[in-house]
Amino acid sequence: MSVSDKETDVIRQVRHHPAELDRIDRKILGALAEDASRSYAELSGIVNLSAPAVHDRVKRLKRDGVIKGTVAVLDGCKLGRTLLTFLVVDTSSYSATRQLLKFADRPEVEELHTVAGDGCVLIKVRAADTEGLESFLMEIQSLEGVRSVRSYITLSTFLERGPTPGQGAP
Repeated sequence: MSVSDKETDVIRQVRHHPAELDRIDRKILGALAEDASRSYAELSGIVNLSAPAVHDRVKRLKRDGVIKGTVAVLDGCKLGRTLLTFLVVDTSSYSATRQLLKFADRPEVEELHTVAGDGCVLIKVRAADTEGLESFLMEIQSLEGVRSVRSYITLSTFLERGPTPGQGAP
């Protein structure tokens, strides 16, 4: 394996294949996406299966990685992080792109993606204020190999959600 191959291994992700889901699985996923605190008894009423059967399905969906976790969706503004910004970072090499992955542990970073197009990395940042954002931008811009950073500050958010359990790819 060459040095450049080793550098890109950190960035490359495993190719994802859709799970085989039937109508009942999708109904369970839809109900949990609306409210993850629903009991197996409540889910059983929604999909017309016994609670143990629903439990087995949910356990399988977790095992297969369809359900990645159960979390509370927090309001960033109420937590004092009112400035939502998307950053498009253009780097000169995979090594520089890899350096950006260290920002994944930062509390203000909500998402970090490698992308195709006119940038290399897309970062979703929720900062407390413009000073916090400016400080974060200065850290990124100081990294060797970062060519440019474009910032898109969000004025209003009309929709923010994860994937829906509707029909998969044909």
